[in-house]
Amino acid sequence: MNVCVLGTGYVGLVTAAGFADLGNHVIEVDVDQHKIEQLKRGEIPIFEPGLDTLVQRNHQAKRLRFTTEIAASIAQSDVVFITVGTPANFDGSADLSGVDRAADGILPHLRENAVVVMKSTVPVGTNRRLRERLAAHPTVHVLSNPEFLKEGAAVDDFARPDRIVIGIDPSDAYAKDVMQRLYHPLCLDRDRIVWMDPASAELTKQVANTMLAMRVSFMNEVAALCEKVGADIHSVRTGVGSDARIGPKFLYAGPGYGGSCFPKDVQALCFTAETHGVTLDLARVTHQVNLRQRGVLAEKLRQSLPTLKGARIALWGVAFKPKTDDIRESPALTLIETLLAEGATVVVHDPAAGEHAKLRFEGRVTVVDDAYDAPEGADALVLVTEWPEYRNPDFDRLRTALKRPVLIDGRNVWTADDARARGFTYQGIGQGGLTV
Repeated sequence: MNVCVLGTGYVGLVTAAGFADLGNHVIEVDVDQHKIEQLKRGEIPIFEPGLDTLVQRNHQAKRLRFTTEIAASIAQSDVVFITVGTPANFDGSADLSGVDRAADGILPHLRENAVVVMKSTVPVGTNRRLRERLAAHPTVHVLSNPEFLKEGAAVDDFARPDRIVIGIDPSDAYAKDVMQRLYHPLCLDRDRIVWMDPASAELTKQVANTMLAMRVSFMNEVAALCEKVGADIHSVRTGVGSDARIGPKFLYAGPGYGGSCFPKDVQALCFTAETHGVTLDLARVTHQVNLRQRGVLAEKLRQSLPTLKGARIALWGVAFKPKTDDIRESPALTLIETLLAEGATVVVHDPAAGEHAKLRFEGRVTVVDDAYDAPEGADALVLVTEWPEYRNPDFDRLRTALKRPVLIDGRNVWTADDARARGFTYQGIGQGGLTV
């Protein structure tokens, strides 16, 4: 099948490379000439495990091409995926200007019976908005197919999805057949496609992310209670997660969620509800709790040090999660800004996101290439992102490197008793009780 993907961002690259790997002929289009040239050279502009190999393999096999020429690309494509960015506005609504530009750009070039698929995360009503924008083309089919790709595991998520949500007009048998054929290779062991109307598909993505975010915020509130009453969040999480009705995922306490999805989707869902006269109290409070939680690491530093003014603080991790270089809405950003505002010096290490940190803070922080250079002479080490290489460090080396033996474990990956036995002042999240 001939497929066109508009946009070479995170979703676009994974989608294009994934469909090419299934044997389709895929053209990926972007207005950014520099990015297109990068991709033609085999250079991947984002860090995502396995994506470089997937892109390079299919590009070399000529199943995946990159271009800025939208007219010719659209004219020869059976299916067009829109994967442009939809960033949040100040009020929490989604900026759909990129979607509008994409619709206007493809309209004159769509072939007869072209299937246009909205892949970007968008609010309810965007499918209708897109259909209205493309109404001048009488045979176009417009569908909603939200992505459910986890950063750090996106390649595997595409190849082995939990579900494939498709919002479609029930009477559109032609488009349904096209999508069934396109996704057939991913449904050989079982049918993963969940058919629904477009509005429900649009809502499903934001509701799913909001529900997961609720679990994170709730456990962060419980962690604060654990510290007050002498309980341990590890034990509580294990006990609660053992209930089959609840399950163990997304029950980990930490410095708050970040990234490009959870913060944006929670706020967008609240905004959509409010514009329709509905107040989603749980979703609204989920966001408020998360904003509050981002201050927890700075507060633990204040409790552990005489003052932050003049202190040298080392951070391990600045990405919002491991296996990605994405620092958008990362709790590390809030911590760094707080430390700088209170007069501290900050030195950072991250295996993938160091360059983004340099650009973000423009010389206000020191970014090092070796993890153990960060704590050298520092008054405290804060674990912010639980990269695998941080999980079992050389504590003797850390004890020697640090000016003060202060560890703030923002992800609860170290053992409190072990750290304290080695002479460290240790604080985790929600660890008010003794470890067992």
